[in-house]
Parts: sequence; C-alpha cells; structure tokens
Amino acid sequence: MIAKRFGTVLLLCLSLGAVQATSPMPSQAIAGAQQGLQNGRSALRVCLDPNNMPFSNTQGEGIENQLAQLLGRVWGVPVSYYAFPQRMGFIRNTLRYKLPGEDYPCDIVMGVPAGFDQVATTSPYYRSSYALVFPLGKGLDKVFSVQDFLALNPDKLRQLRIGVYDRSPASAWLSQHGLQDAGVPYKMLNADPAQYPGDIIEHDLAQGRIDMAVVWGPLAAYFAKRVKTPTLRVVPMRSEPGVTLEFDMAMGVRHGEAAWRAQVESVLQSHRFQIQDILQAFDVPMLEVPHAAAARP
Repeated sequence: MIAKRFGTVLLLCLSLGAVQATSPMPSQAIAGAQQGLQNGRSALRVCLDPNNMPFSNTQGEGIENQLAQLLGRVWGVPVSYYAFPQRMGFIRNTLRYKLPGEDYPCDIVMGVPAGFDQVATTSPYYRSSYALVFPLGKGLDKVFSVQDFLALNPDKLRQLRIGVYDRSPASAWLSQHGLQDAGVPYKMLNADPAQYPGDIIEHDLAQGRIDMAVVWGPLAAYFAKRVKTPTLRVVPMRSEPGVTLEFDMAMGVRHGEAAWRAQVESVLQSHRFQIQDILQAFDVPMLEVPHAAAARP
C-alpha cells in the first residue's frame, strides 16, 4: 500500500500467507514487439499485494495489474502473480524469496519509489504527490489549493479532524503547519487482511468521522471517485522545504539482474503513452517526471 511505502517502509512483519494466481495467455503480442523474456522465463511473474486498490488485487483490477498485462502483451507471455500483503518483509518474502532447489516465485514489483534500496529500480514511469481530500458543502468549498486551505481562519483549522497515516509525510506536513492537534492518526500497517488504505476515505471521511484526509494522490483520486455522497474534492499538494510530498514511482527487480532491468526499462520508454493512458484511466494526479518529459503526439 502506498501509505506503507512512504513513511517508515514496511514497518511490521505480518506473515499472512502468499497466494498465486495466473492470468490467461494474451491472444497476441503487440505488433513489432520483442518476443520472450531475457530472464529466461516463459511468464512475467509479478510480486503484488492482494488487496491494495487502486494499485493491485488478485482479481487483476488495479493499475499495476494493467501495467503487468501490458508488459505481458509486449513480450507475448502470460502474466502470473505471487501475492503477499505489503508489510515489513514484503520484498524478502516475494522478490527475494527462494527455497533451496527452487526458483524465485516472482521477478518484478510494479510500483516502488524510485531509488528504493531493497531492489534495483528502473527509471520513474510516473510522479505524483500527496493530496487533500474533503467533502463539499461543509465549509471548505472555497479551498482549491493548499494555500487556500492554510489561509482559512486559524480557529476553523484547529476544529478540523484531519485523518493521516501515522509516520507518513502527511503527518509531518501537519506538524510543519502547527496542525498536529487536528490530526487523527491511522495505523500505517494493520494486521487485518481485509483492511485496505482506502478505508480512510470510503468509510470514515464519507461518513463524517473525519473532516479531511491527507493521503497519497492516486489513492485519494480513486476512492474519492468511488464515493458518490458526499461529493469529495481532491487537491494535489507540492513538496515544501522540510517535507517531501512528491514521489517518483518506478518498477523494481532483483539486484544483479541488469539485463532484465534493461528489458523492462525499454518497454517503459517505448510504451510510455500506453502507460500514461492506464494511469489517467485511474485519475492518477501526475506531475512531470524530471528529465523524462516527452511531448505526446
């Protein structure tokens, strides 16, 4: 879960078991694409969280599922999933998990922060930021930016109940602006396998238990759209001195597999517009990735 990725990464080891699922073989590869995988395997084997929408689930409905299917079509191979909840030890129990005499169960993680040192990361394929999420009709209708929000009457700000995941950039942002007392902390990691990060929006914010949430932008946009009543507004944020709120996202493979990483990298470059289409279909708030901007035809 993205809340788990940013803050103290993967804080608590909760061995909830791993499951495997396999997608059907695509009907045909994208015309002109290179066939096969340079890692010598006959399937694209993806490590993923089974309950982490909008990013992934075992039903294949998430952003990362669709990205995996795109790569599978490019190489003309089926996609298989090795699912494990993102807790402390996620990489150790998926990408780096290997029993004596057996093969690795998966070869790629579809979404990690660029530079995440537990894996060898590709170049970023998107950049996003944290966002404010709040209902309309409850005194915040004139807020269209972070500046609008911080310009509200100080008494109004102190009365708000603002949901944030603990030890995340959102909680640091509240502290930086003297709003820590308004914060309602949520556990970054939850032992309940049914818990998912959108709970904070889809249930507590929608039902009025909190007045606002500050969460990772793709999460904010996806669950705000799912809530029909009340109407929720999403306001992307920008990094500030002392608080990083924008992050580049990449794919990750095992260290030492340079040829495999290069093959993934080539698809990220050659199919960047299809990747943008997938992200836009999920309303991901996207910022320009430094040194990677390309004009779309």
